[in-house]
Amino acid sequence: MFHSPQMVKKRVPEWLNSSLWSSTPSPSLDEDRVQPYTSKPTATTTITSSSSTSDYEPPSMVDPPIPVPPPKPTREDKPPPQPQSTDSLPDHEDKNNTTPSPEDISRQAQLLVELSRKTINLRELRRIASQGIPDGAGIRSTVWKLLLGYLPPDRGLWSSELAKKRSQYKHFKDELLMNPSEITRKMDNCTNCDTDESKGQSKGLLSRSEITHGEHPLSLGQSSVWNQFFQDTEIIEQIDRDVKRTHPDLHFFSGDSSDAKSNQDALKNILIVFAKLNPGIRYVQGMNELLAPLFYVFKTDPNEEDAASAEADTFFCFVELLSGFRDHFCQQLDNSVVGIRSTITKLSQLLKEHDEELWRHLEITTKVNPQFYAFRWITLLLTQEFNFADSLHIWDTLLSDPEGPQETLLRVCCAMLILIRRRLLAGDFTSNLKLLQNYPPTNIRHLLYVANKLRVQSPG
Repeated sequence: MFHSPQMVKKRVPEWLNSSLWSSTPSPSLDEDRVQPYTSKPTATTTITSSSSTSDYEPPSMVDPPIPVPPPKPTREDKPPPQPQSTDSLPDHEDKNNTTPSPEDISRQAQLLVELSRKTINLRELRRIASQGIPDGAGIRSTVWKLLLGYLPPDRGLWSSELAKKRSQYKHFKDELLMNPSEITRKMDNCTNCDTDESKGQSKGLLSRSEITHGEHPLSLGQSSVWNQFFQDTEIIEQIDRDVKRTHPDLHFFSGDSSDAKSNQDALKNILIVFAKLNPGIRYVQGMNELLAPLFYVFKTDPNEEDAASAEADTFFCFVELLSGFRDHFCQQLDNSVVGIRSTITKLSQLLKEHDEELWRHLEITTKVNPQFYAFRWITLLLTQEFNFADSLHIWDTLLSDPEGPQETLLRVCCAMLILIRRRLLAGDFTSNLKLLQNYPPTNIRHLLYVANKLRVQSPG
């Protein structure tokens, strides 16, 4: 007998109705579970029990394995990162609340073991890091560089690779951040070096600089350095405005301190160099938000040498990160199979597979187009939906996917919808859109747990 699609209603997966979700976790365990990722000590952003912010409670956690101390590094090995001082934590993190859970201690020990090996086992590193890298351990910087392919698995190559990349970035800055006056002066100096002898014969005479058509400020030629400079000015001004708006609640990125201004300058340099090296994309608003987590993690590395080179390291890791999402920032590809609209459609299909009732209510009954909320979720990798510390934890999981972060990102977005399904099913267009554009605080570990269940759970 034929059934029209409208008459078929998929059941909610049984694992969502498990008694685990209705059980109340013990206060002490729930506290341990949430504290490392609590960042803003205000009433509106402090993470509380998920019963007040989502429809499901996290399952009880199993006892972690006993931490294994890492082996001592050999002489030629670079020592693994040491615990990070709480002084370098951003202002939104509660420095007095630094007691790690037993699970975090165990995971930190496992990560230190992996990072101390001569050759890193990337598969094992991804497995451990996908569960979250403990805050304050000072190891997230190294792990992210490995996950993004910036550091090779062979630790013996780290020093030479870092030196080469950092030198290359310095060359990019020297060539691309020089204004036309400096370029002309540099070219003139080279010419002067070649004509020292002729100048010696005419001492006391002031020679007029020979300015070619391409070097004249009024030249409109495509090869004119001034014409290119004026074209870049608009983008540079946009970058400057956006960087100044990056995380205004964090002193690390904003304020009048010399450190904040230095950090802003580093973000601007990276984005300008990227725009000039990638003329097909140049700069798109929002790139500053993707850059901020990388730069923060690398700049707060307890290794002083690495922290001093955070700008160069961030540039190359930013390029690696964006390579998986490049098409989302190319307007010409918006409607293609690799563009942002196609990715949003995949999210819609994923929700329909796992919770057709919710999908139907959102897109057919209340007509909430997923582009109204998912565009920002996807293009900015959820950096605007959660507080900064929670975003770092989510990125631990995104960067750990060996196939790239996009599929994991879509599962996390789908889990975000499922976790507030009761509120969405009870809401109309206006209330649902407001809720999705201002996602409520939630237990990040539970969110990632549900997202991982979507990976292994075949649709019912």
